[in-house]
Amino acid sequence: MNYARFLLRFQSLFGLIAVFLLSAALSPTRDGRNVFLEPQNLLNIIRFASENGIIAIGMTMVILTGSIDLSVGATLALCAVGSAACLMRYDMGVGMTLLLMLGLGAVVGMVNGQVTTRLRVPSFITTLAMLSVMRGAASLWSGGYAIPIAYGTGREDAPPLFKSLFAGEVGVAGLAIPAPLFYFLGIGLLAMLLLRRTTLGRNIYAVGGNETAARLSGVPVHRVKVLVFVASGLLAGLAALLHVALVNQGSHIDGAGYELNAIAAVVIGGTSLSGGEGGVLGTMAGAVMLSILDNILGLRNIPSEYQFILKGVIIILAVVVQRKHDLKEIK
Repeated sequence: MNYARFLLRFQSLFGLIAVFLLSAALSPTRDGRNVFLEPQNLLNIIRFASENGIIAIGMTMVILTGSIDLSVGATLALCAVGSAACLMRYDMGVGMTLLLMLGLGAVVGMVNGQVTTRLRVPSFITTLAMLSVMRGAASLWSGGYAIPIAYGTGREDAPPLFKSLFAGEVGVAGLAIPAPLFYFLGIGLLAMLLLRRTTLGRNIYAVGGNETAARLSGVPVHRVKVLVFVASGLLAGLAALLHVALVNQGSHIDGAGYELNAIAAVVIGGTSLSGGEGGVLGTMAGAVMLSILDNILGLRNIPSEYQFILKGVIIILAVVVQRKHDLKEIK
């Protein structure tokens, strides 16, 4: 049995377990209780992991094709501002706001995909430019200020259903489970089924593995790439709804750095940045691992700057491990 291959394949799960145990050991105590292991703290970890995890699932599909999407954070900001504007300025209901924001995210993804494939612009450049465009558009839409959301039954209030639907809690076995967790698990399951059980999923891996061979085999490469960008944009729109419901406002600065978090979760999860290898389950574990790291660093009062440094180091280490494995495979 090749233990190195086994460890690499499940690196995200082993890493998650190790980070969880280390965090529990390093946790401060309050009244003799381990703060990290308190149920409410663990639920908070899951709540924040869900938002990043949903974006990271879309990023996984893009990276599996050998591309990248740097615009997800800015897309979230645009959809966050749009959500708040629809609810507070345009007097729209929950259903219409949901459809419009998911559609807006999908349109951003469509533009990314079309520019990348039709105009043959590298996805790094395309989505970097779109990041700037979406940030600017979000700022113009919001007037440069956050749009606060007030819930109630009045004419100028947002429907309380929005809050309960996207940031509410569901009682399970005496615990108040955050609603975002169900979106995270549901999207993750659908993405796993798509990648492993459908023709589109097989085509995604084929394009990432060898684009030229995939094209010669009859795979519609351009269509596949556009679809994964659409999925990434749509999921960024969904994450925006969760974000807005949680913080009760939509701002043009929302989602700053989320692209780094998403890429980190994908890489930690074992998906190769060169495409064609990896999966959603590892990404989900990676998202939870990053949320645990943020949580324990916060509990230990470690400055946020060190969190960014740590994430960068983790990404580099994960890529180095993958690279060494790839070189061994070639030999």
